[in-house]
Amino acid sequence: MNVWLPTSPCTPEACAGHEGSTASVPHALLRLAAAVALILLGILGAPPVRLLPAGPRHRVVRAWSAALVRAFGIRITVHGSPGPGGGRLLVANHISWLDIPLVAAALPCRMLAKSDIRAWPVLGRLAGRAGTLFIERDRIRALPATVEAITGALLAGDRVTVFPEGSTWCGRARGTFRRAAFQSALDARVPVQPLRLTYLRADGHPAGAPAFVGDDPLTASLWRIARARGVRAEISLLPRIPPGRYAHRRDLAAAAQRAVAGLTTTSPDPLPGIPAQPATPSATDRDSANRPAASVHHWVSSSPAAASSLRTPS
Repeated sequence: MNVWLPTSPCTPEACAGHEGSTASVPHALLRLAAAVALILLGILGAPPVRLLPAGPRHRVVRAWSAALVRAFGIRITVHGSPGPGGGRLLVANHISWLDIPLVAAALPCRMLAKSDIRAWPVLGRLAGRAGTLFIERDRIRALPATVEAITGALLAGDRVTVFPEGSTWCGRARGTFRRAAFQSALDARVPVQPLRLTYLRADGHPAGAPAFVGDDPLTASLWRIARARGVRAEISLLPRIPPGRYAHRRDLAAAAQRAVAGLTTTSPDPLPGIPAQPATPSATDRDSANRPAASVHHWVSSSPAAASSLRTPS
């Protein structure tokens, strides 16, 4: 386990509780069955869907992704416009594994995910067929190749989504955006589009059920989400940061983080005992850190790795 992996102090006990009404056990089982059926349909339908022209293919992906989120009883609201096509780097805060179909429901794209997901039953196979780019988070030496792969995808005109916090946070606490992936946008000279993801209860307060943090098992997360009622997911497509506005990945990452954090009209109450992640750069985050080339930079964190860092799709 690499000591430089990003971590989050959020835990299932402190962050993932659901306050509000719950679905009955039979209803929750029906939700899970519907989700499984959609995932199997996605695996079987992926090969022919890839043969469709871009427009119809994107519509199918959006419809399927939205259906998967809604299968869990979660309503979706999309704010903002995706804007014109072409390659761009999408960056979002990270709360749950649900973030992936939620983003895809608004903007079909390729995802950057940790290599562990390849081994996930069913979901790993589906992620591979969807064109996911995988990163070996435990091997910092593998990061330059990942940055180059993202750059290549952006130059090919793909949208690529990354979660720069590097680990999942509960939504009432947030992490610092790591800088490495932003170098890909600089190298490819493409825009960066910040996204704000929020899960809310019926009363408008942050919902804990979708949070996939700490050592939370995937099975427990699935069941908790299936039992929760009155949860809605909101995704806001914020104005793009055009290429050339910032010359350094540090400034570009900071601007994207400010955009995501500044979207909320009222700051959510922090959870007791969950501090904000310090922004102090670690050794590998400094501009003077050794790197193999000017266009390749290392993923960074000043926190030791923990179980929480292994539970994030990015």
